[in-house]
Amino acid sequence: MARPRSAFYDTIEYIGPRPQKPKKPNIFGGWVILVIAAGIGFWFGRPLLPFLKAAQAGTSLDDANLVISSLEDSQNPGDRLAAAALASCATPVAYDAAYYKIDYPGGDIPSAKGKAEDLIVRCYRQLGIDLQQQIHEDMEANFRLYPQLWQAPGPDPNIDHRRALNLQRFFSRNGKELAVTRDAADYLPGDIVTWALPSPSGETHIGIVVPGPAGRDSHPWVVHHLNSGVKWENSLFDYQIIGHFRYPSE
Repeated sequence: MARPRSAFYDTIEYIGPRPQKPKKPNIFGGWVILVIAAGIGFWFGRPLLPFLKAAQAGTSLDDANLVISSLEDSQNPGDRLAAAALASCATPVAYDAAYYKIDYPGGDIPSAKGKAEDLIVRCYRQLGIDLQQQIHEDMEANFRLYPQLWQAPGPDPNIDHRRALNLQRFFSRNGKELAVTRDAADYLPGDIVTWALPSPSGETHIGIVVPGPAGRDSHPWVVHHLNSGVKWENSLFDYQIIGHFRYPSE
């Protein structure tokens, strides 16, 4: 009698990769992802541009000293202000936007700390101009003409001169307000420039126009303090310029 056949032999087992369904062609392709990634990288990397440019420029204290020597004995206050700004690059200053109780007049926060506005005030003091006192006096007489953004009931000599919007208003009232252009020839050493920083910051930033290093001194550079210390950079047009001033106006 024949032995019953097991169902085991009715199926042939297949060993190998699972069959794949044909993929639909991707009409976008990897290049779209690359474009999106590049766009995101550019947008969020914009605040780093000035620092990258400075590193590529390879400026040194010797370069700065050469420019300082050509400016510091000038009769033009703008040249002397630019010289003071360049000299400030030699001193490390940690970024610090905190409120301090300071002397008045002639008060300052600790010299190893500060921000963009402190740089401006310190450089002007090298010319014998105390912006702390001048801004406080102007605000005492014209408080409502200054930005009302900090819920302050009145002038405060500890902080008013350390706010870019107050500096901008003071220069526009007491100095010479100049055209905002993208023509390098319109910007002279010692000019004050304010920028609107890109998002997410969106803050008002401030710096001093100075000459570039030897061989590039016909192009306006800036000295400013943006988060990582005082920098001498070819970054005048890297951000949106919203103010251009000369003080004193002569």
